[in-house]
Amino acid sequence: MTGSKNQCINWLLESEADIFDVKVHKEQRNKKQNDKYYKLLNELAKKLKKGWREIHFDMLKNYSVAYEMMVPEETEIRGIEYYEKKSTIIKNGKKFNVYHVYTPSHELKTDEFAILLDGLIHECKQQGIDTRSSEEIERDSRLYEKNND
Repeated sequence: MTGSKNQCINWLLESEADIFDVKVHKEQRNKKQNDKYYKLLNELAKKLKKGWREIHFDMLKNYSVAYEMMVPEETEIRGIEYYEKKSTIIKNGKKFNVYHVYTPSHELKTDEFAILLDGLIHECKQQGIDTRSSEEIERDSRLYEKNND
């Protein structure tokens, strides 16, 4: 069920079920943003002769939401996709590894994904890659033809 706070409360009160899973609604990036991101990511990977996953991780490190996490040295990290060990510290006589953890692109809110996409566009432009979508190229071609008739 998706609705306002009051709509959800009323729906819950009228429901027969005993257990619910409640999530805060967040706007997801749209398909066009996603398509453009992965198209440009692959083009940049080809240009730099690197794997797209490596370039994607670089983009997350430079343009995604990140936080630090302190983990006891003997603990194995599981369930976190993108992270880097930054240092080891001793606190209260115990060793901890400090990690930078980067939010995966599929978990970014619309505005956060826009920052990631803008960063990728910037990186592509530095490499001389045309960053326009196919729709933008088609529109620009029509305008060019119209202005040169």
